[in-house]
Amino acid sequence: MTIIEICQWLESTPVARLIQESAYGFPIVVAIHILGLTFSVGTLLWVDVRMLGLSLRELRVSEVYRALARWFLAGFALMLISGATLFVAFATSAYANGYFRLKMILLLVAGLNALVFHRVTQRGGTLWDSAARPPASVRLAGLASLVAWAGVILAGRMMSYTMFSYP
Repeated sequence: MTIIEICQWLESTPVARLIQESAYGFPIVVAIHILGLTFSVGTLLWVDVRMLGLSLRELRVSEVYRALARWFLAGFALMLISGATLFVAFATSAYANGYFRLKMILLLVAGLNALVFHRVTQRGGTLWDSAARPPASVRLAGLASLVAWAGVILAGRMMSYTMFSYP
């Protein structure tokens, strides 16, 4: 079975049909996706600007992270579930769309950045956690996160303008 055949099969599933044919299915799932984006990236932004040393300097990086983690993780879960649901409904168009592919690459970059930060950079956190201006490696991780997530959002918006024909 080819990737296109898998995409066509996904688009024929009951979940896909509900999104494609229901008057409210698509708008509701998109609204959930945007709500997830707001909670995820909107709160992660504060962790990133703290890592950059641009704001919340009186707080430890770890305090900002712990205070917001449940919000951005819940938002990410909403984004993941709703995004997968939207993909199932429009898999063939999404797969053929260059902005979808860019979005997936940038999601991978954001995930790898977080993984490297938590596995490598954060190890020395006791030395810099309370510093108003964290070391360059921490600031770079914060900047990479901001750039990757901005790219994910922009690519996602461009998908919506290029995947569908508007009368």
